[in-house]
Amino acid sequence: MIAWMVDWLFWISVIAAIVVLGSVVALWSYGRFARRALGPPSQALPPGEDAPLDRLLAPHEAAHPGKSGAMFIFNPYEAFALRAQLTALAARSVDVQYYIWYDDMTGRLLAQALLEAADRGVRVRMLLDDVNVLGRDPLYLALDRHPGVEVRLFNPIRNRERSIRRGVELFFNLVRYNRRMHGKAWIVDGRLALIGGRNVGDVYFGAATGRRRNNDDIDLALAGPVVTSAADAFDDFWNSGLALPIKSLWHKRRTSLSRLRARLARDRRTGAVAGYLERIAMVRHDRRAMGADVEGAEHDLPLDALRWSSATRLVADPPHKALGTGQTDWLPEELMPSLNETESSLRIMTPYLVPGTAGLAALSGLAARGVQVEIVTNALSVNDHVVVHGAYRWYRKALIAAGVRLHEFSARPGRGPWPVQPREMLHGKAMTIDHRLGFAGSFNFDLRSAFLNTEIGVIFNEPALLAELNDRFDRAITPERAFALALNGKRVIWQRGDEAPFATEPDSAFSRRLVSFVVGHLPIHRWL
Repeated sequence: MIAWMVDWLFWISVIAAIVVLGSVVALWSYGRFARRALGPPSQALPPGEDAPLDRLLAPHEAAHPGKSGAMFIFNPYEAFALRAQLTALAARSVDVQYYIWYDDMTGRLLAQALLEAADRGVRVRMLLDDVNVLGRDPLYLALDRHPGVEVRLFNPIRNRERSIRRGVELFFNLVRYNRRMHGKAWIVDGRLALIGGRNVGDVYFGAATGRRRNNDDIDLALAGPVVTSAADAFDDFWNSGLALPIKSLWHKRRTSLSRLRARLARDRRTGAVAGYLERIAMVRHDRRAMGADVEGAEHDLPLDALRWSSATRLVADPPHKALGTGQTDWLPEELMPSLNETESSLRIMTPYLVPGTAGLAALSGLAARGVQVEIVTNALSVNDHVVVHGAYRWYRKALIAAGVRLHEFSARPGRGPWPVQPREMLHGKAMTIDHRLGFAGSFNFDLRSAFLNTEIGVIFNEPALLAELNDRFDRAITPERAFALALNGKRVIWQRGDEAPFATEPDSAFSRRLVSFVVGHLPIHRWL
């Protein structure tokens, strides 16, 4: 028996040593490759005076010297329309940074918008996180073939094709590859930017069909000095050495630019695209009917809705967070002092809630000293990450017991303020503190956003924006759209208005409940 245990421990040690050695060699090899593959550095182009966006913003900026403008974009069609319209107005540059850019209808429509801008001589820089590009390279490779477009991937895998080599590389680089760029930004001519929770794809722009869920999401449109901060943050990632040109990676399949153009032209002629673009046209028509600041279909941007403040500022993780180095300059360090100083009210909207031990203690401590802490997150029935929900359920009972008001988003299909089928999933990430400070961006209130992913967001104190965000929160937790959670003895119950409470997670299959239960008891919460 003892001899068997010795042999077992010996082989475990041998395997562990091989994995560690392989990981060290893989990191060294990747580092050498990355240094050779780095593209030339580039910087954001400064604002000008004669381009359309320069002229449109000039009177607004002159009326609010030194201040930054911001407005919320909640409507998914408006979110798509603004990206397309700003890109059509671009005269110098478009810089886009995304965790996900799907090769679906809206993803291709916006890719076409970027191509059309590049055809006019606009410089386009496209920075994508590799985890959702890997295996779907042709679209981005074709875009990169345009002389005015450069595509870079953040923290990429070298072997792009499905093969044993790619599997081996992923295995030995798993620690590195688990750290992702989760920020979202669309910056045009150094004048206007969109920052928030939306990626690029049908589920983010109200175009999902079949069994795919549309996401209830939040963007902030920005103008003024805060856009310069966003451009600087983009440059930090673009030139970090962690973002590599897509053409430097090992591909077997390549798609020509002419073939991509033909494909995009065919897409434009489909009924689905025509129907979606009609909805977008209606959004722009409604915007003009409400009174745009410049007449004409080309210039109906809702710039009068911008709220100007000298306190609006960008907060962003540095790219070296993906290396696990430093911590004092990470985004959570910007947020924690304000959270700890909360006096009366803290409201958190987050699709994924995994506070960890420290976060649980902080939220419980606030509730214990009389702060009203309210959180809305996704119910299991609509959550697209069952495993992450399992980690969340580990903290759920303790949060409720501490006095936190917890709500789980699960809108009834076909009912409520925003009728949808199938049910939407909450994807907006925001918080308000004492009705005096707000935050919106890409940051989830979970351990992955805190320690592994790089994030971006905006802190503001403008009363009108705070009122809009609080109204959004109020609507998200109505009985038509969410369950209120409580404790019945030691068991969690779900309540929807005056209806009888549920004793198990509503509308969820047993298999999903089982997976979430098992995951909740595993020591892997930080890696989810």
